Amino acid sequence: MLTRACLSLSLLVALPAWSQVVPAATGSTDIQDDVYRMPIPPMVSGQAFPATTLSETRSNYLDAGLTLQPAYDDNLAPNYGGHPISDMGYSISPAIELDQLTPRLHQTWTYRPGFTIYQRMSARNEADQNASLNLQYRLSPHITVSGQDTFLKSSNVFNQPYSALDGAVSGLPPSLTADVIVPFADQLSNAANAELTYQFSRDGMIGAGGTSSLSNYLSQAQSTGLYDSNSRGGSAFYNRRLTAAQYLGVTYQYLRIKSNPENEQLEIQTHTLYAFYTAILAQRFSLSLAVGPQHVGMVLSPLPASASWTPAAVASISRQGERTNIAASYSRSVTGGGGLLGAFTTNSAGASAHWQLARTWDVQAAAAYAIYKNVSALPLSSEQGGHSISGTVSVGHSFSGHLSAQAGYQRLHQSYNGIAAITSDPDSDREYISISYQFTRPLGR
Repeated sequence: MLTRACLSLSLLVALPAWSQVVPAATGSTDIQDDVYRMPIPPMVSGQAFPATTLSETRSNYLDAGLTLQPAYDDNLAPNYGGHPISDMGYSISPAIELDQLTPRLHQTWTYRPGFTIYQRMSARNEADQNASLNLQYRLSPHITVSGQDTFLKSSNVFNQPYSALDGAVSGLPPSLTADVIVPFADQLSNAANAELTYQFSRDGMIGAGGTSSLSNYLSQAQSTGLYDSNSRGGSAFYNRRLTAAQYLGVTYQYLRIKSNPENEQLEIQTHTLYAFYTAILAQRFSLSLAVGPQHVGMVLSPLPASASWTPAAVASISRQGERTNIAASYSRSVTGGGGLLGAFTTNSAGASAHWQLARTWDVQAAAAYAIYKNVSALPLSSEQGGHSISGTVSVGHSFSGHLSAQAGYQRLHQSYNGIAAITSDPDSDREYISISYQFTRPLGR
């Protein structure tokens, strides 16, 4: 239902842009940027940092392609008969992506289903569904509305573009739930956000938005010790330009998380107030720091409600160069859901890097770390908590404008108490080779 609503909204938003002249495929327009227009700081933008270098940045295109990926997993069936089982998997993933940029509208649509067949463990064969949309529309020279929606249905977290292992880094505070990773569990998730910003003066901007997410485990046997959850939230911010490159602001964030332990329902509500500072240089480098108090309330009937205060902090940096791209972030807050039951102090960090070594060669790397410490006194969650570490490194080569290949290695280590689905499968290593064929049709020519 949420995805349908976002799709309908995007169609309504796109209607005024159909009558406009579409710019060239390079993304340039005949309308010069307003020098007084304020960029939206990463702290409140709702967007992930760019993952491409400047030389790879493009817009106004229609992409379609096919990817074949043989991969070796060393822990596909953990503790099966006393020893983990390794296996070769063969994935095929068609994909289509539409990116369109006009003077007022920028929209990106992506759909990527997938099919995986295993050489020995045929019971693990799977079909995936991945879809995302990203919209930014200027209602007027000073008012912008944006929205995102990402849908994922899969039982293999390693080969999904929108999973916790894809290396995406943002400057946002952790507005969504915790993210415990079960590598080979059937799971359905959806995350959406929308935001409206208004630049009311040359140096002043306000904005408000909302977020929604759900995480459901479709097989209880594969996710023992984990719980379904959903969250809803809202936020508002004020941003002030101090100099041409420096910004100071404040943002308030509300989040309600619900988890479902058998017949009971746990509800966590958080209220967080951040003061933030952002430096944005030449639109390609940003540094953001934020700190503030967080109020956490928790209810699980028939137990008495509890509440507490805790500090929250976020730091991020991003640099997009002609042939390099680097992004990193750190956050601390109290959150829950995402498979966990209870409230957890979360310290998380992530980093990604992309080097364009030559016109046809590139190297990518990503790493993430998260530690969850239980701060609730719930009987069911007294043993939960732990940490996860993941990393990916890959080398890619383009043979032509249509054919490319990539070889990579992925590593996942997790340590959690009271979650059988993870304690039986704490480590996973994966080596893969991807061969992709795609064609691109420029739009607006």
